[in-house]
Amino acid sequence: MDAMNPTEATGPLSRAGNPSVSDFANGLNRTLTEFLAEQRDIVAEISPSAVDLVSSIESLVQGGKRIRPRFAYWGYVGAGGEGHDEGILRAAAALELFQAAALIHDDVIDRSATRRGQPSVHKSFERTHHQHGWARDRARFGEAAAILAGDLCLSLSEQLFATAAPAASPARVIFDGMRTQVMAGQYLDVLEESAGPSSPDGDVLQRARTVLRYKSAKYSTENPMLLGGALAGADIALLAGYSAFALPIGEAFQLRDDVLGVFGDPVVTGKPAGDDLREGKRTEMIAHALLLASPAERDFVQDRLGAEDLTAGDIRRMSQILEDSGALAATESSIEELSLRGFAALADLQVTDEVRLQLKMLGEAVINRTA
Repeated sequence: MDAMNPTEATGPLSRAGNPSVSDFANGLNRTLTEFLAEQRDIVAEISPSAVDLVSSIESLVQGGKRIRPRFAYWGYVGAGGEGHDEGILRAAAALELFQAAALIHDDVIDRSATRRGQPSVHKSFERTHHQHGWARDRARFGEAAAILAGDLCLSLSEQLFATAAPAASPARVIFDGMRTQVMAGQYLDVLEESAGPSSPDGDVLQRARTVLRYKSAKYSTENPMLLGGALAGADIALLAGYSAFALPIGEAFQLRDDVLGVFGDPVVTGKPAGDDLREGKRTEMIAHALLLASPAERDFVQDRLGAEDLTAGDIRRMSQILEDSGALAATESSIEELSLRGFAALADLQVTDEVRLQLKMLGEAVINRTA
C-alpha cells in the first residue's frame, strides 16, 4: 500500500536541518537507479525482449515509503555509523529490492490487481500480452512473467547486499535469516487460507500473529534496524534494544495494514475497499471475529472469506461483522498495546536524543498511517 514518491524528501527520513539524512535519501535513490540501469544493460545484451523484466522492477521501486531503509538508516546511525556510507546505502537498496520481490510474488499469490494505485506486475504483463495480440492465455503469461520478475528481483537483492556485507558477518547472518523468515511466513499465510477454516479456533489468534510476525513485521522494522546496527558494529546489548523497540512496532504496523486492507480509503491506499476480504486473508482481525462473532456470523465469515463469487454485499456484511463483533476494536487495542511496548523500549535505548526522536517519529508514522 506504499504510495510515497521516493524522490520527495518527506517524513522522518528527511527532517529539515539534517543534511546527512537528505544525503542518505538521495544516495539510496541513486544507488537503486544506477544498479538497475546496469542490470538493464546486462539483460539487453541477452535480448532486448527480456528488458521488460527489469523495467517492471524499476517501475515498482519508484513508489513506496522506503520504510525498511529508514529503519536500517537509524539503526546504522544509532550505532555510530555515518548515514552516507556506501555500505548502508547498498544494504538499504537491497532491502528495497527484497521488498519489491515480495510484493510481486505476493500479488500473484493473492491475485491482487493493483499495487500502489497502479496495475500489479502480473496484471501489467497481462496487459502487454493483450496489447500485442500474443497467443495463448494472457493471464497465465502475466503470472509466469511476474514470477520470473520477482525471482530476478530477489536475486538482485542478494547480489547487491553481497557488496555491502562480507560472508559470515553479523549483517549477513541477519539478512539470510530474514529471507528465510519471510518465505516461511508467506507459506504459513497461504496454508492458513486453505487449512484455516478446518483448524481449531483455540489457537487461531496465535496462528494469525505468527503469520504477521514472520511474513511482515520482522522484515519491515526489526531486521532492517538490526542490519543497520550490525553494519555499524553494534554490540549485542544495543541490537537487543533495537529488537525490543522495532518488533512490536512492526507488528503494530502490520495490524494497521490489516485494518486498512478492509476499511482503508481506496483513493489513499491504492487498493479496492475490502481487498483483504476478497483475497481471503485470515488476519488477526479475522481471528478476533471468529472468536467474538455469533455462530451465524462466524459461519458467514468462514464460508464467504475469499470466495470466488464474493459480492460487494458480502464485503459490506463482513466488514459490519468485524465492527459489530468487536474484532476491529480488539485489533485497535492490540495496536495500542504494541505501540506502548515499543515506545517504552525506545525510551531505554542507548542512543542519542536525536536518534531516539527520529525513531519515535518514524514509529508513529508507520503505525498511524492511512496508506
